[in-house]
Amino acid sequence: MSTNAVAKPSATPWIIAIVVALASFMEVLDTTIANVALNYISGGLGVSQDEASWVVTTYLVSNAVIVTATSYLVRILGRKTFFLGCLALFTISSVMCGFAPNLQFLLLARILQGIGGGGMVPVAQSILADSFPPEKRGQGFALFGVAVVVAPVVGPTLGGWLSDNFSWHWCFLINGPVGILTLAAVAMLIKEPEGSAEERVRLRKEKIGFDWIGFGLVATFLGALELMLDRGLEDDWFGSNFIIMAAAICALAFVLMVPWELKHKNPAVDIRMLVSRQFGTCFLVMMATGALLLATTQYLPQLVQANLGYTATWAGLMLSPGGLVTMIMMFVVGVLSSKVQPKYLIAVGAGFVAFSMYQVTSAYSGIGFWYLAEARMLQGIGLPFIFLPITTASYDGIPSSKTDQASALLNAARNTGGSIGVSLISNIITHREQFHQSRMVEHVIPSNGAYQDTLNQVTNYFTGQGSSLVAANQQALAWINEQVQSQASFLAYIDAFWVLTLISLAAIPLALTLRNVTLGKKASMGH
Repeated sequence: MSTNAVAKPSATPWIIAIVVALASFMEVLDTTIANVALNYISGGLGVSQDEASWVVTTYLVSNAVIVTATSYLVRILGRKTFFLGCLALFTISSVMCGFAPNLQFLLLARILQGIGGGGMVPVAQSILADSFPPEKRGQGFALFGVAVVVAPVVGPTLGGWLSDNFSWHWCFLINGPVGILTLAAVAMLIKEPEGSAEERVRLRKEKIGFDWIGFGLVATFLGALELMLDRGLEDDWFGSNFIIMAAAICALAFVLMVPWELKHKNPAVDIRMLVSRQFGTCFLVMMATGALLLATTQYLPQLVQANLGYTATWAGLMLSPGGLVTMIMMFVVGVLSSKVQPKYLIAVGAGFVAFSMYQVTSAYSGIGFWYLAEARMLQGIGLPFIFLPITTASYDGIPSSKTDQASALLNAARNTGGSIGVSLISNIITHREQFHQSRMVEHVIPSNGAYQDTLNQVTNYFTGQGSSLVAANQQALAWINEQVQSQASFLAYIDAFWVLTLISLAAIPLALTLRNVTLGKKASMGH
């Protein structure tokens, strides 16, 4: 029997699932909850909007870096001890964020919060993997999936509501009481896997040290990559010396990391797992899922606020039906996952997501609330079909001693994919808006009859409102310019959703390359 055998929990697997899902929900929530509060943070701390945006960047970077050390720390400290430590650090640093007197203190607290959260989610996933028998693992992951997929949707809505009605401090302080309750529940309910104590003794006797060089290279690579993706557009990409330096460091760390990790006996990150067909494919699809989830969660609300006049509250409500559908479908897919091969479920899910993104590309300036809400609900149907089977399939053929490593890599894929997706879409929107505006301006010239007719009609309108002819003409020109900018922005968002449609479609043939896995009760024989 493996020393990392399945734990015999002191509570039913479902209670454990609820507890670890709650912890994961808090962590993933904090990746998006601060985004909408940046205006309040910059005003409250007396800093610029650009400086305040580091609140998001520092969390993402520290979150990505710690993931690489999770597997080793779990083996040395024990899964429960490490999970409790991460949860305690996350809770304490959340309260520190809430009481931050200045930006420097807030950024330090966010780094600590990212470290605690980054270590917490992979362990939560591996606890679930070992708490449920293989034939019911999909149902357990359903609850975890609700936390990971719904939390980014809830984040902006909750953050905006707290900031509007109370204070931005409550975006972080809310984690305090929830974290304390979760800490108590974890301490009481979760036990270490059988043989984990013996495993730690063996590791100490064999003096198997941590791969510090590998950890440094992987952390540098991921950290520099996150910095590039998060700051690139604001800093004008390669027009900035900072971005050039980050790119050079990222590339150098990657070139040194791959051969080092392949040769090391106990690597910080087992890159060999990524080159296997099954896990490598799951890794890529999880990256795509992270990109689709975070990009749509961030840019659908921006689209309706910038171009359709929605308030932050209504933008959040537009996402809410999709979140509800996702919660229901997680449990439906959890049942199906024990009866249908993962690759077929993933292909179906990617098809739903692709159709939902295609539906958004048909949006127009007078579109109704439910058109976009229904598109989001279609995506809410599709995401569980991708997320759950890919999580289940990724553990197929993975020995229990590498469960923590697999969880860490999958979470790194989701986080990195999310950052890549957000960065990609923000750049597409920016550059395509410039493109569409330049094309439309070519037609806003005196020799264009349609332009002259519009100018005359709008001038007459403002004249009828009491303006002088000169003033009315200036108002008409300003109105036309505003319409050009608005339409250019709208078309840029449409282009961005076309790209997301193509990403979704690309996941279908990729998913079908996965091998069949053993389903149902027979799976338990191979575990």
